[in-house]
Amino acid sequence: MAKIFCVANQKGGVGKTTTTVNLAAGLAKLNQRVLLVDLDPQGNATMGAGINKATLKASTYEVLLGTADVASAVLRSEAGRFDVLPANRELAGAEVEMVQLENRERRLRDALALAAKDYDFMLIDCPPALSMLTLNGLCAAHGVIIPMQCEYYALEGLSDLVNTIKKVHANLNPDLKIIGLLRVMFDPRMTLSQQVSAQLEQHFGDKVFKTIIPRNVRLAEAPSYGMPGVTFDPTSKGAQAYIAFGAEMVKRIKKM
Repeated sequence: MAKIFCVANQKGGVGKTTTTVNLAAGLAKLNQRVLLVDLDPQGNATMGAGINKATLKASTYEVLLGTADVASAVLRSEAGRFDVLPANRELAGAEVEMVQLENRERRLRDALALAAKDYDFMLIDCPPALSMLTLNGLCAAHGVIIPMQCEYYALEGLSDLVNTIKKVHANLNPDLKIIGLLRVMFDPRMTLSQQVSAQLEQHFGDKVFKTIIPRNVRLAEAPSYGMPGVTFDPTSKGAQAYIAFGAEMVKRIKKM
């Protein structure tokens, strides 16, 4: 059965989608069967995996509303060698339409359960807001991966997210836990980055992943070619870091 993780942070521009896409590709390189679930109406993970979000016949939107199942909506990322449950702007309408549905917080969990035997990992790319979509991601997941930049404002937002995760754990999903914090877009030349990194290790201990993702131009260029960074330029420092992160994830899961 698949281990399900959502990549979440309500702050925008912190590398959630980059992390989800490259972790999926990194795990695929380790011969894991991976499904990437795009839960963001922007559809950036879909495009970053090489899939045209403008031509979708079925997507996360239909799956959440129950008019399609995961198996019929999934597309293959040839560039990343993993499956994608894609999304586009239609997904924004699900926020309103789900309000009237039963078990609205657990729609994604119930849908993914039907496909769980087909994968080793399911990775959910959450939108940059604590919305009904993000809540569905948290209710479906076994754990949360939190990518964050080592800067002051990132620490401010982290406490809100941790409190939300605790509430979901207490009221909706007792399996939910924080798997780890991933330091992304890291620039070791900046004193602030080193200070915040040290604070994270002090407060969260082994919840902070040892792998650090550096700020890397090749990772930023990859989505414009519809490819994960780990396949666009496997020799780049960013790609090497995400492959190492995938290996660290597999080890960490085995200890759970």
